[in-house]
Amino acid sequence: MKTFKDFASYNEYIGLSAPLDNDIDVGYYDPPKIKLGVVPVMVDFYRVSIKINYKLKSAPQSEPKTAIFFNSPELVIAPGWDAEPNYTGMYLQLSKKVIEENRFLFKTYLDYGQHEALELKDEEAVEISAVFKLMLNYYESEKNHFGVLLSYVNVMLSLVEAFYKRQFSTDPKEYNRIVTDFQQNLIDYYNKPVKQLPNVQYFADKLGLTPNYLGDIIKHFTQRSAIENIHEFVIKKAKELLEQNLEMNTTDVAYELGFEYPNYFSKFFKKAVGSTPKEYRLQFVKNLQH
Repeated sequence: MKTFKDFASYNEYIGLSAPLDNDIDVGYYDPPKIKLGVVPVMVDFYRVSIKINYKLKSAPQSEPKTAIFFNSPELVIAPGWDAEPNYTGMYLQLSKKVIEENRFLFKTYLDYGQHEALELKDEEAVEISAVFKLMLNYYESEKNHFGVLLSYVNVMLSLVEAFYKRQFSTDPKEYNRIVTDFQQNLIDYYNKPVKQLPNVQYFADKLGLTPNYLGDIIKHFTQRSAIENIHEFVIKKAKELLEQNLEMNTTDVAYELGFEYPNYFSKFFKKAVGSTPKEYRLQFVKNLQH
């Protein structure tokens, strides 16, 4: 597998124009010049790729689609560029440095991964293309327009946010399945001995998704973040253990749930419930006696 640390080496390898800057690269695809192949590669930067009327050679019966693909560092890009050479499109490449220095401008979509593409309607593709054209104008101008260029990047990613919300809403059956699988995996997590608290990364890996993508789906359909859903479930399990296993002390309950430190469990529980685990159990037992 090939790994590329910078825009210049990556662009040269696949047949894109040489970048004008080491931190941001903007350009149009010229499909006949693009290297085709199935060798997986990895890039050490972020990519946003807009492909119009894109179709894989390996899926000749499929309909061409217009979509936005995302690549982030340490994500393997496969199966390469097995595409019919008649699509159009554009790309945006961002270094880790420019992301870190301007994190407030960027959304979570840069970490979605290429397998979670955003399919665009015709009018959305037109809107994205118009913004991209303005962005390219500032990219090809003097360096003192770098701030304006970043602002257009922010506008484009804000459009992506709106389009993703539309996609989530227009195909609820598919996304509801993801929510249901997440919830079932959360139940399954505590059907076996645990050594630590569950986290979003664990469930994203189980579902073959990136954490940000999973988190945004969960937030869209439950109005609570993925970690909030996890914490609510942990509190539910804590209450069950405190109520149904009176022989277990609160330290045992903490370890059963995956807490490393019982004191943290007590603080976690009190913040969510308003009472410590001991106080909650005493009140539960008192209510049973009346």
